[in-house]
Amino acid sequence: MASEDELAPTTTEGYKVGEKKTLAELQQLDQEDERFVAGVFGAFGVVSSLGIKGGATGPADDPRRVVPVSLAMEVEGREDVTLDISTPDAISKLKAQPIIVKEGITYRMKIAFKVQHDVVAGLKYLHVVKRMGVQVDKTEEMIGSYGPQAAPYVKKFLPDDAPKGMAFRGTYEVRSRFIDDDKQVHLDFTWFMSIKKDWE
Repeated sequence: MASEDELAPTTTEGYKVGEKKTLAELQQLDQEDERFVAGVFGAFGVVSSLGIKGGATGPADDPRRVVPVSLAMEVEGREDVTLDISTPDAISKLKAQPIIVKEGITYRMKIAFKVQHDVVAGLKYLHVVKRMGVQVDKTEEMIGSYGPQAAPYVKKFLPDDAPKGMAFRGTYEVRSRFIDDDKQVHLDFTWFMSIKKDWE
């Protein structure tokens, strides 16, 4: 299993997280002053996605701000290989059912997640891949800043290639984490993939 340090997001020297504003505070901003709004959020390029004008706040009995729904592997010409990460029960089943990945294929990871109750700033996805207890890969992807809405957001990452060759075939443990600029961990879970010569 990956240590806490292995799953810590990288930091930029001198970078300071801005003052957190709630959804209610954002709604009170002068919506006509586009320069102000762009100055606050322009660096993220997500002004329209923040839900400043309102949106779904989420069920009262579910306090989560970020609700991951699925993690998928997109391969051209094939159906997505999708992991259900929407509930603790679904996540518990992932350990018993490794996904099969054909060696050498080009794939793209994508995630679906909901934001509810309030804005989330600087959301990131990280994962550490291990084989026989040894780390062989680490991925860190910036997802961005989002406001609440009923429909899930979908974020696609850059394409990557699965390793190829007999030496790389086998089962790999992957530990994934969703974390934001406030260092709040929204989900931390483990799943497995098996690299094979073919899809079966």
